Amino acid sequence: MEKEKNYTNPEYYENRELSWIKFNNRVLNEARDKSIPLLERCKFVSITSSNLDEFFMVRVASLKDVVHAGYKKRDIAGMTAGEQLEAINAATRELVEMQYNTYNRSLLPLLKEQDIEIIHAHEDLNQKQAEFVDKYFMDNVYPVLTPMAVDASRPFPLIRNKTLNIAALIRRKQEDLPDHGRKEIEFSTVQVPSVLPRFVEIPSKKEDGRTFILLEQMIERNISKLFLNCKVVCAYPYRIMRNADLPIDEDEAEDLLKEIQKQLKMRQWGEVIRLEIEDKMDEKLLSILKRELNISEEDVYKINGPIDLTFLMKLYGLEGCDSLRYEKHVPQRVKEIEPGEDIFSAIRNGDILMHHPYQSFDPVVEFIRQAAKDPDVLAIKQTLYRVSGNSPIIASLAQAAENGKQVSVLVELKARFDEEHNIVWAKKLEQAGCHVIYGLVGLKTHSKIALVVRREDDGIRRYVHLGTGNYNDSTAKLYTDCGIFTCSEAIGEDATAVFNMLSGYSEPLSWNRLVVAPIWLRKKFLKLIERETKNAREGKEAKIIAKMNSLCDKEIIAALYEASAAGVQIDLIVRGICCLRVGIPKVSENIRIRSIVGNFLEHSRIFYFFNDGIPEIYMGSADWMPRNLDRRVEIIFPVENEEIKKKVFHILEVELMDNTKAHVLNSQGQYEKIDKRGKTLVNSQEQFVKEAKVKKKKEYNIYQDRVFIPAEPD
Repeated sequence: MEKEKNYTNPEYYENRELSWIKFNNRVLNEARDKSIPLLERCKFVSITSSNLDEFFMVRVASLKDVVHAGYKKRDIAGMTAGEQLEAINAATRELVEMQYNTYNRSLLPLLKEQDIEIIHAHEDLNQKQAEFVDKYFMDNVYPVLTPMAVDASRPFPLIRNKTLNIAALIRRKQEDLPDHGRKEIEFSTVQVPSVLPRFVEIPSKKEDGRTFILLEQMIERNISKLFLNCKVVCAYPYRIMRNADLPIDEDEAEDLLKEIQKQLKMRQWGEVIRLEIEDKMDEKLLSILKRELNISEEDVYKINGPIDLTFLMKLYGLEGCDSLRYEKHVPQRVKEIEPGEDIFSAIRNGDILMHHPYQSFDPVVEFIRQAAKDPDVLAIKQTLYRVSGNSPIIASLAQAAENGKQVSVLVELKARFDEEHNIVWAKKLEQAGCHVIYGLVGLKTHSKIALVVRREDDGIRRYVHLGTGNYNDSTAKLYTDCGIFTCSEAIGEDATAVFNMLSGYSEPLSWNRLVVAPIWLRKKFLKLIERETKNAREGKEAKIIAKMNSLCDKEIIAALYEASAAGVQIDLIVRGICCLRVGIPKVSENIRIRSIVGNFLEHSRIFYFFNDGIPEIYMGSADWMPRNLDRRVEIIFPVENEEIKKKVFHILEVELMDNTKAHVLNSQGQYEKIDKRGKTLVNSQEQFVKEAKVKKKKEYNIYQDRVFIPAEPD
């Protein structure tokens, strides 16, 4: 008899952080793809940089905290925190080198071919450009700058997180020195002001060309004007990253809002975990920075090019360069909802699926707007995790409260890097008369649900929106997400129970349709996987298809391994972190994993279980990660309408056919693009854009006739 497999063997798992770096490499691969428009490629370099910043501020920072605490516990892949940091350091350096090679050797020459020039050394300016830069500096930059010298009477200043700075060594002029005439070299630093544009257009050498210079180069060129009685020996830019993981003790905090406000200020004082410098920086200058910032050599990154490539997002938005970008996508109307009609009437006609950004997010905004004004609406309840800067949903909720309706809003103050933003919204809603909830102690509320309670002729009816993404009208144009409108009585009852749980201590004994974390969701997923495993062992067809952002939960992965070993066919579409390894003999030979990185950020979560020919499909806010299953309030909801089931399954089908934007994980742990030679090109995102534009069902029926719109050939 074969020995029972140990599916928790660390060799069967990929380290979470190294898997994330592989994801960021896939993002960078888009910048290296010559078939993509040039400014789109620049955008992906910018995204790679901003991703890396957040990774260091949170994930690397937390690993350093673990090392400082002397904690030796090993992770899912059997690595200590120290071992992880060492591996991360090596992998990140490879990533950064590839990033700057892409920028310097590929993108800059191609930009120049398009008569777009970025000047990285002020010495390269011609006379006309130099005069412009010097005048711009004196008129706009000089009044804002504050040089900070360091000496016996002036301690090393606070260098703020993520700010770009210029460090200089200065020597006082001979006539200003004391009688003994020693030429003291002193350190000084000046922050490149974030209130000014970093990317400045200057006169071009070509008549139709466009030329830009970075703000730090302007300052470097004119830095002597900040130290009139000194000689500047050398000056180089640098940037630091600090630990930005907020240590909030909710049990001790009397007022969570005030506690978070206090901790936000402390972010600027967090431990320095990364120092980026120009690769030619003077060694004496570097040694001063390392000493004063208390940072070791292993955390210093020498950069061959401009520090912080996120400025390329400004280049991406350059006016007059439409030919260098994809054609702008306009989200299409949701066919079941006529513009301007009573949205509640449309929902009563049947459940409505929305697929963003291919279809417009406007119905969700309109749902809350109409509810705020409708005299028959008695109450609105909603969870908010991240919202846009000028959110129409916030405005409608405030108006609803002013109109006398019962409005309850859970604003998640602990949404990382949106804390300050959400505090502002919470106060605004409270001032308007909304009942604002800050969530459950120790848990983030990540679920996406809105409930409208309406008085109708036949009694009270509850209308519910459930989604996979945030109530953010801006990111809804960039992220792929799904949402459903329903007035199902069973789901309405569950929605009420969710909000009672969030606002009080009411915990239902059971649920009708919704599955809620942290108490019930893990068990539900394991039960669904185990059912497919049982069916496979009984010789029945068994299949799982799951789409999510990240997969790193050990218990879920072990259950998938057991299912695969039993013969369950498993297809996973995982955008980011994936700790599961494919191709392990007798363990994961029946598992296939792909990651799609394209023009839109893949964000929807969809879970399909074959169930012996009676498929069950779920969607919702949770990934297969410990934090989603154990430490967050998440909602997964079933897709029960048969027509909507077909539509959701079609989303999975098309993404599994993608051979253009998909990377497939191989048994060596590497992601590879699919060989497209001789195949019909399938770009799932382009496919969904085309499908959303089809107006009449009789013209195009993907569900019955299996018509497929191919991508354009190479």
